[in-house]
Amino acid sequence: MIATGRFLSLLLVLPAAGGCAQYRFGSGTLYAPDVQTVHVPMIESESFRRDLGERLTEAVVKKIELYTPYKVVGTPAADSVLTVRVVSDTRRTEAEDPFDQPRLLNNEIIAQVSWLNRRRLPIGPAQALPVPAGVVDFRANSQLIPAAGQSVATAQQQAIEELADQIVGAMEEPW
Repeated sequence: MIATGRFLSLLLVLPAAGGCAQYRFGSGTLYAPDVQTVHVPMIESESFRRDLGERLTEAVVKKIELYTPYKVVGTPAADSVLTVRVVSDTRRTEAEDPFDQPRLLNNEIIAQVSWLNRRRLPIGPAQALPVPAGVVDFRANSQLIPAAGQSVATAQQQAIEELADQIVGAMEEPW
């Protein structure tokens, strides 16, 4: 008799749960369910600074593997393709000493990012500006203080890491 009551209550609950079949929960809800693999081609850079594209590619790939459920693969036949292009790398003097020596510099990197699925349709955040489909601009800044012994490479790596964080963070699905 008790088993029959449990069976009947289970039959009543199952149709109600069936309406929630599309519902997802947990950290898996942050990412596109139809994407398992991502191809990240070598990032092109319009900057004259050496190895900027390679360093940014390495940072983006590491962060995708570390923070997302996606697997980075070396073939363009992946579920999606994340294309990044560095369009600007500037360094501006923010403060000088009385002898016109730079004391504080701002390093800025701007990149255009496009994330397309297998059918070459954009995935990810939409932008209100009239730009090509799926292209979004990201920018990262870092401070360079030569008087404190900080090197240009260190400041540039900070900007690269921040830019990679922004790019991988944008791979989450919008709420």
